[in-house]
Amino acid sequence: MAALNSLQTLTRYKRWADALMIGDVAAAPPGEALRERPTRWQNMVRTLNHVHVVDDLFRCHLLGKSHGYTYRNTDITPPLEELRHAMLALDDWYVDYANALSAKAQAELVPFQFLDGGSGAMTRGDMLLHVVNHATYHRGLVSDMLYQAGCVPSTNDLPVFLAG
Repeated sequence: MAALNSLQTLTRYKRWADALMIGDVAAAPPGEALRERPTRWQNMVRTLNHVHVVDDLFRCHLLGKSHGYTYRNTDITPPLEELRHAMLALDDWYVDYANALSAKAQAELVPFQFLDGGSGAMTRGDMLLHVVNHATYHRGLVSDMLYQAGCVPSTNDLPVFLAG
């Protein structure tokens, strides 16, 4: 039961940290959120969009639904405000999903196809853990881009969330 409670806490943490990060990106000086940088996803907004796409991929895996993605990002990056709405709505879905997940379902193995066509399988709990961890990794990259833009991002570490 402790692992299940941790997943519930971690999905709430992800939503909180994503909201802070999106707010920080929105508050960056004009042009900085979309300024191209030498990083995998080119800029802050596109990096956050990648997080959203992967979150959606794993939501589809958890639901056993087709997702239609062929790449870990979209061809066209949505405006930040549109992305904010989509990301936080999906974060809410993950919070609700974790809250409704039973211990038995958490351990259930879910098969899926990687985008390159390879087969994979993870437990539902491990999928939730991946979604949280993946977003944390990329928020760190966006934080670095914010520092490059002369901004100081909000502290969005788990201990700060837990203390709040």
